Amino acid sequence: MSKITITSPKHCADKEGLKIKNYKKIYFTFSAFFITILLLILVIWLILHPAKPQFSLKEVDIFQLNLSGPNLNSSIQLTLLSKNPNQKVGIYYDEIQLYATYKGQQITGDTPVPPFYQGQEESNLITASLVGNALPVAPSLGYELGRDQIVGRLVLNLKANGKLRWKVGTWVSGRYRFNVNCVAINAFGPSIPAGPLTSKQGAQCSTTL
Repeated sequence: MSKITITSPKHCADKEGLKIKNYKKIYFTFSAFFITILLLILVIWLILHPAKPQFSLKEVDIFQLNLSGPNLNSSIQLTLLSKNPNQKVGIYYDEIQLYATYKGQQITGDTPVPPFYQGQEESNLITASLVGNALPVAPSLGYELGRDQIVGRLVLNLKANGKLRWKVGTWVSGRYRFNVNCVAINAFGPSIPAGPLTSKQGAQCSTTL
């Protein structure tokens, strides 16, 4: 003889309610754990609060800056000092592109710098050749160059765009974009002898994140 068990609606409701309570407990446990981890990371971040990397211009040599019709040919050698001012935070430089501008116009192509890691309070020299071959420029550029030659001073902007990550212990942050702008002032005039125009000011550059 088979046995038939009949479950009352009240019993089913109690059982279903118990399952919901268990799911809620698991959900709240995981949520509390996740929030605690996030708060811990936030507290560590606020305590350390990494400072922006510092860049300074060590030397700029202009080997070529020739205007041929609407096109410009340029060759510039750049030496840049990069410093990590943080005592407890390292920096991964994943991408860096260097280029030069004159009167708001880009006069060289983008030159990539190989990725590198910079430890706490560490400094690195970055050397790059910036070249522009037949770059189209505005017609006013020739007038601006002629005027600066009369004044005897040529002002260039050396710029860097890139992406970096912070490293604290074993934790590594996401990527942050950064921009660097350096100003180089070179003697420029008809009395300047043949050869590169050199600037060795050691000027500080501005950095934005």
